[in-house]
Amino acid sequence: MSQRTTRREFIKQSSALGAAFWVGGQNLLAVEKSPLEKLNFASIGVGGKGSSDSKSAADNGNLIAICDIDDKRLLKAAARYPKAKKFNDYREMLTEMEGQIDAVTVSTPDHSHAPASVMAMKKGKHCFTQKPLTWSVHEARVMRETAQEHGVATQMGNQGTAKDGFREAVEVIRSGVLGNVREAHVWTNRPVWGKGVDRPPAGEPAPKHIHWDLFLGPAPYREFSTLYHPFEWRGWLDFGTGALGDMACHTMNMHVMALDLYDPQSIVAEEEGMIENETYPKSTKITYQFGERGEGKKLCPLKLTWYDGGNLPPEELLMGEKLKSSGVVLVGDEGNFYTPDDYGAEYILLPKDKFKDFKKPEQSLPRSPGHFEEFVVACKGGDPAMSNFNYASRLTETTLLGNAAIRAGKKLDWDAKKMEFTNAPEANKFLSRDYRDGWSL
Repeated sequence: MSQRTTRREFIKQSSALGAAFWVGGQNLLAVEKSPLEKLNFASIGVGGKGSSDSKSAADNGNLIAICDIDDKRLLKAAARYPKAKKFNDYREMLTEMEGQIDAVTVSTPDHSHAPASVMAMKKGKHCFTQKPLTWSVHEARVMRETAQEHGVATQMGNQGTAKDGFREAVEVIRSGVLGNVREAHVWTNRPVWGKGVDRPPAGEPAPKHIHWDLFLGPAPYREFSTLYHPFEWRGWLDFGTGALGDMACHTMNMHVMALDLYDPQSIVAEEEGMIENETYPKSTKITYQFGERGEGKKLCPLKLTWYDGGNLPPEELLMGEKLKSSGVVLVGDEGNFYTPDDYGAEYILLPKDKFKDFKKPEQSLPRSPGHFEEFVVACKGGDPAMSNFNYASRLTETTLLGNAAIRAGKKLDWDAKKMEFTNAPEANKFLSRDYRDGWSL
């Protein structure tokens, strides 16, 4: 029997342990006895958010491989994890160590999330991928289908999903206390990076510690600039997903889950300061229209409005509460729901007098042992993580349709089943793109 087969059997046999962990909240690692019961992780991207993701992997298993296109970041991680083998190219890592890796973390810039994750899943590896799940709507759909086809455990890195307050908020909204929810308003203080600027002039050499071609990955070729790496990439269309990609998988998460806000009927965007084919706008206001939804179509049509770059919702919706730099207001027939928390884990029912005697509904969602710990339990055969790709890909699709509307400059009517804009076929090009040679899904 091969070592790989033996490891898989040990992990499958841990399913009872995973179930006990969810129920009792015990420390998963405290009851592991054999090294074979620990997952072997590989981390793709170990700087920025990848630093904490690789630490989570090391804390919850054996971190046996690390990968980054930046040698300085890679060597810094190697000093923390000296037993982990170092790579610059995740394709080489996943090929060379295929028989040893059980699960991966993917913490790269947005444009490399899907190709790295899909390659790992096709090799049977469990996959934890940072938010937003993908760079494009098409990639999000492929991520969901690939995870289902290969039966791997998955999770997106929108950590607020694991907070007790988040799950309580979902329960409160689903209880019907607000009556029919007809509007959602979501705002953020993003963008906080370079925006509305044109492509820098060519000629800036890439530092020797940066493997620039590997940074570009599937994106079209362009010369290196410090305006792209290590931080500003999020504001560039070829690499990032702008303010929506940065924050909506956090700030839209709670009510998307509670109200089944998938597959909008239409999306339209107002923007200011966008450079066509280069950078995201300085500010946007995006309106999503959803039809009847949920089991039996019991959820009424809803209009969701997203605001960034200084745009804000009508202050009267907060009924005297202070308007914070980011938040969500849901408007229902019986009252409003306000959260000033990016994760939706803190909330106020408005007007306060009406709801002063409100009693919370009975708990219907399991409480989390921790965001990454949920992923570990799922890898070992326990319950799926709440932000698994079946859910996270749909949240990401909803989010990234807003970016397509920004680029299209007109109202878009969406057919989710056909994955196309029915009134503007010329805008379908914003749902996907061709990869550079050597990179694929």
